[in-house]
Amino acid sequence: MQTPTPRTTQLLRTSRRLLWGAVFLGAALGASAADTPAWIAKSNAHAQVLLDVLARFSPEFAASTGIPGYDDKIADFGPGVNERTRAATVAARDELAKRLAVETDPLVRQDLAILIKAASDNIESNLLNERLLAPYSDVGQLIFFGEFSLLQDQVDAARRPAALARLRRYTGLEPGTTPIIELAKARFNEAAADLKHLGPFKGQVEQSLANTARYTAGIRGLYAKYGIDKLDGAPAALDAFEKQLNDYGAWVKATVLPRCRDDYRLPAELYADNLKQVGLDIAPQELMGKAQLAFAEIRNEMKTLAPLIAKEHNFADSDYRAVIRELKKDQLPKEQVESYYHGVIDQIEDIIRREHIVTLPERAMIMRLGSEAENAAQPAPHMQPPPLINNKGERGQFVLTTGNPPSAGGATQNYDDFTHRAAAWTLTAHEGRPGHELQFSAMVERGVSLARSLFAFNSVNVEGWALYAEAEAKPYEPLDGQLFALQARLQRAARAFLDPMLNLGLISRERAHDILTQEVGLSEAMTRQEVDRYTFRAPGQATAYFYGYTRLMELRTATEVALGPKFDRQAFNDFIIGEGLLPPDLLAKTVREQFIPAQLAK
Repeated sequence: MQTPTPRTTQLLRTSRRLLWGAVFLGAALGASAADTPAWIAKSNAHAQVLLDVLARFSPEFAASTGIPGYDDKIADFGPGVNERTRAATVAARDELAKRLAVETDPLVRQDLAILIKAASDNIESNLLNERLLAPYSDVGQLIFFGEFSLLQDQVDAARRPAALARLRRYTGLEPGTTPIIELAKARFNEAAADLKHLGPFKGQVEQSLANTARYTAGIRGLYAKYGIDKLDGAPAALDAFEKQLNDYGAWVKATVLPRCRDDYRLPAELYADNLKQVGLDIAPQELMGKAQLAFAEIRNEMKTLAPLIAKEHNFADSDYRAVIRELKKDQLPKEQVESYYHGVIDQIEDIIRREHIVTLPERAMIMRLGSEAENAAQPAPHMQPPPLINNKGERGQFVLTTGNPPSAGGATQNYDDFTHRAAAWTLTAHEGRPGHELQFSAMVERGVSLARSLFAFNSVNVEGWALYAEAEAKPYEPLDGQLFALQARLQRAARAFLDPMLNLGLISRERAHDILTQEVGLSEAMTRQEVDRYTFRAPGQATAYFYGYTRLMELRTATEVALGPKFDRQAFNDFIIGEGLLPPDLLAKTVREQFIPAQLAK
């Protein structure tokens, strides 16, 4: 899964994170009201208090989640947005606290506590961002995602014309609206006038400027694909969008770039808040120690496995780095990538059934290649969610990106990390099944409360399952696939020490680059994407993969110890994904108090 960039407010950051594929979920998503347990219905009624606040300030998120009535609305960038979002969130939190005081159902009480914590965390992050940063907005990225969320094959055709109404609001063509670029300028200028507010990192701004043409071309392509360009007013709206985005780029060069900082590092308290938001509950130094130990152990496993693969393929050099380079040469032609991945999907599903790993959903899995605009907006492979509320059968999509967008004045860097045959196994297990896609499909079909999905969301909860899913599939994969499963795990361990080391000033970008290319074996394009991710795309988020995996494996082992011969892998895995996105401590408590006693009683 992937990550967002810094935002104007924490509420917008949270909602766009969910919208963009960092991950998501809803409640009783596919179930009818009659099928929904009473406690979930009650919990969801409480969650609506906070959901209304999110929808008010980021309606694109509300619409993509499945809430009707927001398709033509756009994010609030108006004057006083920080104060207004905080006031609304404080009011929602206080109302939820009143409800908690009189609630007696323990499950609903737990969900109310999750909702209250989510509101409090957003308030704290909002204050930190307002106090410390001048809020630069990548308006092109925001508009692209707002339009793209409506212009997709699975979106009801009746909803798609709302993309034009939304674009008219973005561009100020709708009476009573102001172009969003003007609002974004005003919010930046207000904060930037005070020199104590840090400007954005220069590399981040230069990359967003370099992406401009891809966003405009991407939206024009979507309008042509779905016939929106034929609607009355569409050509004028598209032209206005392109002109305004180019004008915004000129303003950014003249006004924002001189205010940029050359040091990517965030203030310590803001980086600490980022770590908390993604789910880290240990000190960065402790995480780095765990990750460095794991890095060494995983590398040793790769050194043991690589000679077997070298012998199988008659490679001259059996070092794991050399074996990775040789296997990467087996690149799939672009026109064969999707069909090859679909073949691997079928084989992995056969493994899941045969080995009783987890219960598969009835619906088929969708996998596709990302567009050039998607590559710019979200450079790494990711899972694109289905509507989370009022789902009518729409499915999540595993999106394979194929390149890193060019930096200013540069050329597109193509990945060789995902388009060779051996890579398909572990990437499918992570983004597809039994990873993210299975998480989302299971929640759509079974129903999970909003509190345990949307508002309990963080990267540790979500990515922990995806890496655990990789580990569940790995023993049954071909040796080539197993090596790249280990490489992926090595990359996540590297993330967990490189991200904090970079942000705490303990390592240089150049040394981080060398570790990723020389020790992990990533391409130059993927390495740049990784280092950009740690330093300005989403500082702190990449640590969540390793930590979430560690916590879930600890829980799995503790459960096996407690149950002995009564441990049932499929029952355990079904229970885990059935609990939604509970944080590790709450999930462990639920396993101890519910799953283990139930299994012992059998």
